[in-house]
Amino acid sequence: MDRREVLKNLALLTGGAMLVPSCNFSKEDILSAYNNLQITPSLHTLLAGIADTIIPAGNLKGAADLNVQDFILVMVNDCLPADQQQTFSSGLASFNDWCKKTGGSTFGKLSSEKKTEVILTGLSLDEKSEDETVKSIRTLLRITKRFTIQGFMMSEYIMTEVKPYKIIPGNYNGAVLLTDLNNETIHG
Repeated sequence: MDRREVLKNLALLTGGAMLVPSCNFSKEDILSAYNNLQITPSLHTLLAGIADTIIPAGNLKGAADLNVQDFILVMVNDCLPADQQQTFSSGLASFNDWCKKTGGSTFGKLSSEKKTEVILTGLSLDEKSEDETVKSIRTLLRITKRFTIQGFMMSEYIMTEVKPYKIIPGNYNGAVLLTDLNNETIHG
């Protein structure tokens, strides 16, 4: 054998041996941006699906298009007390199992009508229920709904393209009829 071949093979073997310990396929990584929550990429995707069901895309972009799920997680991580963060995390972790019982399948495999039905069912769960899963699902959906609406309405897309900011008082034109004014409406 040539000495160059031996050195090349030795370098490849050493590099491969260094990479093997870093390859851990046993569990899903936890997103480090949300230090108070145990959010994995699959839970992040699930939250995006829930937010997109609350505000779906149509004439305007949907909640998932605007990455509202990141806003929700930042708000839960930074603004809610620890007990609500724990309830939110446990509700998100058990949401797919609850969807299987309620809707017949995991949330991602449901049709859009069935997703809406499942979320409405979750929002109307009994507040006095003793079941911890029911409490966590109800809390998850209420927090998600609140922060989805807030994040969507405060997004750059809404503030610049849908309802653009105009400096007040603006230009003065005294010869404009009221019927000529163009009022943007974002409520339907």
